[in-house]
Amino acid sequence: MRITYPHMGNLYIVVRALLLSLGLDVVLPPPTSRRTVELGVRHSPEFACFPFKLNLGNYLEAQESGADTILMAGGVGPCRFGYYAQVQQQILSDLGVDMEMVVLEPPDVSFQEIKDKIRYLVGGLSWWQIFKAVRFAWCKARAVDIVEERLLHLRPRVEDPLLLEKLYRDALQEIDHAGDRKTVQRVVVNYQKKTGKLKKRSVKPLRIGLVGEIFTILEPFANYEMEKRLGLLGVEVNRSIWLSAWINEHLFGGLLRVKYESAHDKELATPYLNSFVGGHGVETVGCTVGFARRDYDGVIQLAPLTCMPEIVAHSVFPALAKDYDIPLLTFYLDEHSGEAGIQTRLEAFLDLAAARSNKKGEQMSGSVFRN
Repeated sequence: MRITYPHMGNLYIVVRALLLSLGLDVVLPPPTSRRTVELGVRHSPEFACFPFKLNLGNYLEAQESGADTILMAGGVGPCRFGYYAQVQQQILSDLGVDMEMVVLEPPDVSFQEIKDKIRYLVGGLSWWQIFKAVRFAWCKARAVDIVEERLLHLRPRVEDPLLLEKLYRDALQEIDHAGDRKTVQRVVVNYQKKTGKLKKRSVKPLRIGLVGEIFTILEPFANYEMEKRLGLLGVEVNRSIWLSAWINEHLFGGLLRVKYESAHDKELATPYLNSFVGGHGVETVGCTVGFARRDYDGVIQLAPLTCMPEIVAHSVFPALAKDYDIPLLTFYLDEHSGEAGIQTRLEAFLDLAAARSNKKGEQMSGSVFRN
């Protein structure tokens, strides 16, 4: 069994740590690229959402590298993610690609089923060995989030963002290669020390919150490097979704203490959206309210084109913008999105957010603002 899985931001670091600790042979797909998109688009239904196409492209490229088994998460509710595995398995079969799909459904749907799937993958390993592997992977998930959070905070503030980017990439590589939890923790501490020594500019950057569908937020290729674009335009970014928080909520039932700013914002969706609409629709609304209440200068929603939960959430935005007097911008993204159009809309939105902040008496600064 040579097992692979789709890319989603830095999730590959966490999943690889888990699978290798369980003694499995891992085949990591090549980094998502234009070729990945071309493969996925060529063999996917036209109106399938962008993550579906990228995932399929990942599988086909991994199969070229020798993978024969796919590890895939399942899902429930109106979001089409719950149907990915079945449709993709049929597409692969039609293409004559012999790959087994192992789907891990959420534990709250069928805990016994997920236990059976884990046992199928790991064979005779004890549950204690499985627990240690999960604990190690969790340690890396937390480390990745800490490193990313500091990157987002410092990007608009440092004099040399390229050096910051290099330190970030080096830290991710060291976390990926770390063989135990102490080494992971040491990497994080060293990263914090090194970035703390970088020269800072005396600025008060705009603060923008990112909300939306998890894959489009976490996968830089899918969102056209949105966080990096904003940071280099002099903007501090915060997300509604963090990898470790999502793992804690959906796999561990929220049992672990994970501190992040939007932890309880989902509850704020009421009265704007009172029903479960699938995906992260409710979280998008609730976290938008949360960012507005914490006096962020604007909120950007990222979603795949045709994403039903995010379309429902977007329908609430006019009321939110009026009630909280906050600029809101939505990007629906797919393989046809153009970088020039994204950049133009982004700069216009940031000018609007800056004007709003300056009107409130807060003189903002950053490379995006023109005299």
